[in-house]
Amino acid sequence: MSPPDPVLLEILGNKFASVTEEMCLTLQRTGRTLYVKETADFACALAGADGRFFAYPRSIGVSGFVGLECLPTIEAAVAACGALEPGDVILTNDPYRSTGLATHLPDLHMIEPYFHEGEIVAYGWCFVHCSDVGGRVASSISPVNTEIFQEGLRIPPLKLMRRGEMSPEVRLFLDANSRTPEANMGDIRAMLASLATGRRRVAQMLGQHGQTELVAAQEALMAYAAGKAEAVLRRIPEGRYSFSDYLDDDAATRLPVRLSVTVEIRDGRVHLDFTGTDPQVATAMNIPSCGRPHAWLTLRMLALVQTLDRSAPLNAGLLRPLSITAPKGSLVNPEEPAATGVRHAAAIRVNDILNGAFGLALPDVLPAAASGTVIPIVMSEPRPSGGRMVQVIEPLIGGTGARHGHDGVDGRDSGISNLANNPVETVEAELGVEVLRYGLRPDSGGAGQWRGGCGMVLSFRVLTDGTHILGRGMERLMFRPWGQAGGQPGLPGSLVVNEGCPRERRLGKIDVLEVNAGDIVTFRTPGAGGWGGPMARDPQAVLADLAAGFVTPDHARRAYGVVLCDGALDNAATEALRRNAPASHGTVFGPEREAWDSIFGSALMDRLNAALLALPLARRQSRRREIYDTVLADLPSDFPRNPASDTQCETAIRRLETCLSSF
Repeated sequence: MSPPDPVLLEILGNKFASVTEEMCLTLQRTGRTLYVKETADFACALAGADGRFFAYPRSIGVSGFVGLECLPTIEAAVAACGALEPGDVILTNDPYRSTGLATHLPDLHMIEPYFHEGEIVAYGWCFVHCSDVGGRVASSISPVNTEIFQEGLRIPPLKLMRRGEMSPEVRLFLDANSRTPEANMGDIRAMLASLATGRRRVAQMLGQHGQTELVAAQEALMAYAAGKAEAVLRRIPEGRYSFSDYLDDDAATRLPVRLSVTVEIRDGRVHLDFTGTDPQVATAMNIPSCGRPHAWLTLRMLALVQTLDRSAPLNAGLLRPLSITAPKGSLVNPEEPAATGVRHAAAIRVNDILNGAFGLALPDVLPAAASGTVIPIVMSEPRPSGGRMVQVIEPLIGGTGARHGHDGVDGRDSGISNLANNPVETVEAELGVEVLRYGLRPDSGGAGQWRGGCGMVLSFRVLTDGTHILGRGMERLMFRPWGQAGGQPGLPGSLVVNEGCPRERRLGKIDVLEVNAGDIVTFRTPGAGGWGGPMARDPQAVLADLAAGFVTPDHARRAYGVVLCDGALDNAATEALRRNAPASHGTVFGPEREAWDSIFGSALMDRLNAALLALPLARRQSRRREIYDTVLADLPSDFPRNPASDTQCETAIRRLETCLSSF
């Protein structure tokens, strides 16, 4: 079958993308929950008969290169359901049985085969993040869940619809396993409407162009994307580039969790090797990639391709020049039944390590670290009639990292998700909260010749006794978003209840925070890293930041050496202060990471994780904890926030080497 001519291929590619966008519009306009109507945590796409996605929307839903969560194949889910007929719709949310199509249980995925003359010519696909699918906590997601069975109802690939009729048994089972059955069913019906829209539009295209042209275009579009990706990758200097970063902890202990990657680039092809990454954790940060080039492990590379060639279409062909090593049993390829509910926290850190590794090859293209967190702030409040209402107040993010020639974006980071915010008026109308402040966080962006993007502040008063707050995905509370080329790291995040009051509580990661009427909850997200030495920043740019409220006068003096006198720039004092300021170069991780690395260097960590992964799965976490308890025994209790002395570091390193020799 010969591919369509280039002009027709361009026309068909745009038509397919338009079909997916109309599917998304249908879903959003008919959706029930804030997470669909406002936040837009959903997506739609078209897959070929081989199960690979060939068309994706450009700008609606979880879209663009950040929305390529659809890049895993639907093949396993389709195969599990056997023969399909017109009107059948497959439903699943199981990360393991769908081989990574679903990545945590609240994401419901649907697949509908599109037939023409008795033959499947394409599949429509969509997903929605549902309010609640049961499990241990409201909204189903908690960082401290220890296995997937605690995270809610697991739905292996099955037929929700048979010949156009919803299965009453499946409907009953779904309703019985959710705290919000009506809201869930509203979003499920919106998903069915979006798939029906796709079916009608594909039928129209078949009538216009015929089955032969449409099927040939599917493979041609993916081959075209693969060629575009290879051309971009050939522009990157060949070599091996390694980088590592950390999650603050695993939410059950105070032990950081390491992610590491080595990127090898050769002749337009890239291999990502995650060897050196920690074993899977006994909490919910695991990424169920099933060892494939999953979108959660490749987004930064895909973003780089799209940045350097914006004409590259969004489809599975972008992955063809890519291969991957994700050690089985590691954080990036866990074994069942590992919990995966907060997998996005680890995926964001994967973004950071890919950013750091590719930044070694393209230092003037890749930015400093973004804020490194996405926190859906979930509220569960009791209803007067009984039961609980579960809704997302806001999906809190931070800013983007600065790069050569450009400041970071303030309060907006689409590196892993381009979720929209919920309007404050809508939040207050639907939930029992009064929003006191929702805006940017001054001084949080890392100082640099180009400033990192500011984080955000969300402060709200609770209006109902017995309310529960969940903040899944809280990260960068200790290890700061790093700066690049001498730029400074952003400020870490924080959570405070009743700040400035006698009942003030300063908290870290939370499972379920119980609050009552009158309590004030304040989240602050991290700022992003800066790029280049702060003393090289144009003083006029600092003054503009002051006027806009991004920095305060004290921060302008301390971080940038910019001195004001009666509100105006004091040139002489500024020049003198900058002349004596110490210079910094390379990647600047911040004091906490530097303290940690003074003991747990890359070579020792690589050896430790290789030894742990060689143990039986059931033994790894306990052995890891034993080793860290031994090594950290004589260090400050709040290490690495409080660094150790040279003598303490030397003792800790000797203990770590002794532990490694015992394997």
